[in-house]
Amino acid sequence: MNADRIAARTLADVRVDVKIKLAALWIALMFSYTYADILGFYAPGNLEELLSGGIAGIQMTQGVLLGSAVLMAIPTAMVFLSLALPARANRLANIIVGAVYLFVLAGTFLTGRNPAYYIFYATGKAVLIVLIVWFASKWPRHGA
Repeated sequence: MNADRIAARTLADVRVDVKIKLAALWIALMFSYTYADILGFYAPGNLEELLSGGIAGIQMTQGVLLGSAVLMAIPTAMVFLSLALPARANRLANIIVGAVYLFVLAGTFLTGRNPAYYIFYATGKAVLIVLIVWFASKWPRHGA
């Protein structure tokens, strides 16, 4: 009887499909990008610099803005693609796009403006991207 009570109170550890894990990681990555950018507006001088047409020595041209939009549209698409693509294409897309985003993240350090809050968010983004690549590379196989 006592064993039945213990079993009734034990929480079930539900297996989460790798597709859902990947989609959730892409969502978390997008939130991290968004919050880091919003927080950057509060750093002294950043908002004024942005309003004058640039930030960190980068002029905000239509091309730069379009590039930034594309850069953020890809993780948005990866949320859906992580759920919709067949396993083989899904695995490959997540590994490739994740690796590209890791290089993009590393490139952001070249601006030389890396305050503590940015390093904190960049570290978190790096962890999320590594998890994306890791979960995709460890995709479960039939019969394993």
